[in-house]
Amino acid sequence: MRVLLAEDDDGVADALTEALYEHGHLPTRVRRGEEVLVRHRQADLLLLDLGLPDLDGLEVLRKLRAVSGLPVVVLTARGDERSVVRGLRLGADDYLVKPVTASKCCASCAR
Repeated sequence: MRVLLAEDDDGVADALTEALYEHGHLPTRVRRGEEVLVRHRQADLLLLDLGLPDLDGLEVLRKLRAVSGLPVVVLTARGDERSVVRGLRLGADDYLVKPVTASKCCASCAR
């Protein structure tokens, strides 16, 4: 699966990229929301951090949903109820709060 990873933190991005490769996925990392809007057609899934340097991730999600049905998993440190509800209402397919542990993630991660 081609995964577009929108994450501005190098440490988090490196760890996620490594984990995605280990599970057979092909990650492409971008650091900015504008890059998501340009490159989303090259992906099968978007992992979206909300704290991007150029655009708020929720704005990226809103703009993306106007042009694409690409599956989106929000992966962010913002765990307040308002952000979660807003992200899901704007069209996120799932919303995970960092740090994500194996018990919060998919079954294949809980090995």
